[in-house]
Amino acid sequence: MEERILESFGRQGLMRHLGARITHVGAGTVHIRLDAREELTQQHGYFHAGATSAIADSAGGYAALTVFPAGTDVLTVEYKMNLLAPADGEFLEAVGTVLRSGRTLTVCRLDVFAGRGERRTLVAAGQQTLIRIDAR
Repeated sequence: MEERILESFGRQGLMRHLGARITHVGAGTVHIRLDAREELTQQHGYFHAGATSAIADSAGGYAALTVFPAGTDVLTVEYKMNLLAPADGEFLEAVGTVLRSGRTLTVCRLDVFAGRGERRTLVAAGQQTLIRIDAR
């Protein structure tokens, strides 16, 4: 399962461009880390909401893929993010967690934490619906 997730993630141009990397793969959960760089900030120096949302979307998608059978893939149908605090830190970590997986649709929780040293602050939370498709 982990090899399948990492291989797929390696084909994501946006994640590569952002410098994101998977730090944990488990049944129904995936963590993605994004280290701070000036190119990822908005005008106040915080991580941009686009970068925050992008890694959350991917973490949820790959969490869903961990529970899908071989020969299938995943696409996001919709997601909603609430930005709870300025994303200020040395890194962001998005955690995607499967809440319920059905034959066709899967729902995931999305949490994004800003980290500075050992301290982590929840900066965004959301929910996502994904659809299982046949692999190409």
